[in-house]
Amino acid sequence: MKKLILLIILVISKMSAQFNYPAEDFLGGGIGYSPMYIKLNAIPGASSLNNFGLDTTKFDDPFVIHGGEGFAHITGRWRLGGYAGMGSSTVSSVPTAVIFVDEDGDNKKGPGENTQKEYDGYYGMSIRAKFSFMLGAASVEYVMPILQDLELSTGALLGLGRVNMGIEQKSGSSTWKKVFENAYGEMKGDTLFYGVSESEYDNTNTFSPLEIPSFLRDVSATFFNFQPYLAIKWQFLERLGLRISLGFNKGTINAGNWKLNGRFIEDSPTTSVSGVSFRTMLYLGL
Repeated sequence: MKKLILLIILVISKMSAQFNYPAEDFLGGGIGYSPMYIKLNAIPGASSLNNFGLDTTKFDDPFVIHGGEGFAHITGRWRLGGYAGMGSSTVSSVPTAVIFVDEDGDNKKGPGENTQKEYDGYYGMSIRAKFSFMLGAASVEYVMPILQDLELSTGALLGLGRVNMGIEQKSGSSTWKKVFENAYGEMKGDTLFYGVSESEYDNTNTFSPLEIPSFLRDVSATFFNFQPYLAIKWQFLERLGLRISLGFNKGTINAGNWKLNGRFIEDSPTTSVSGVSFRTMLYLGL
C-alpha cells in the first residue's frame, strides 16, 4: 500500500512538473525556413486570362510561398516575430494560329470574314502567364503553454503584400541584339525617326511598335495583408523545433490600385487576395 501511495505521489509530481512551464523557456527565440501554403479563393486577374486561351486551373493550388520566419519573446507570454517570402506559378500555351483577312479592321474575326488559312510557318505563338506573390509582415502572438516542450499560440501577421501577373506573348526566339532595338524606330540624338507608308503620312495620330518577337505586360499591385492564425510549437531537441500554423489570409487591392508597367490603371477593379493558409517551420532556437 505504501509503495502504491509513493508511486501515485511520484506520478502526480512528474505531471505537475510537465505542466509547470519553466519561466526561463520564455526567453530567447528562433529562426528557420517556413513555407506557406495558401488555398486562394481566386488567383487575382486569372479570370481575364481567358482572352489569351490559358487554362488558369493549372496554376499551383494551393499556392506556395517560400520564405523565412523568426520570433522572439519580449515580455511575459507575448512574442514578436517576422515573416518574408515569395512564390510564383506559371501557365503557358502554344495555340493553333489562323490567318484571316480582317475586312473591318477590328482585329476580330467577324461572321462574314471567311478568307482564312492555317498558319504553317516555322515559329508558333507561345503565350505565358506568371503569377507571383511576395509577402513581408510582422507577427505578434500570445503564448499558452501546454507541456514543457509544447506550446499553443494565437496571433496575426500584419504587413505588405505584392502580387504580380506577367503576361508574355512570343513568336520565335529573340537575339541579344534585337532585345535592345528601339521598338518604335531609330533614335538620332534626342529625336525619334518613326517611319510610315506614304498613305499613313498625313494620318498618323498614334505610334505603333514595329515587329518584335515578344511582347510583355507586367500587371502588379501592393496592398495591406492581414493573416490571423493559430500555431503549435514543439521543441523536440534542445536547439531544434517544429512549428505549425493554421490561419486565414486576407488582403484587398482597392479599385484603381493596379499598375501596368509601373503606371496606375485607373479603372482596375477591387480584388481580394484571400484564402486559408497553412505554414510549417523547422527552426533553430529555443
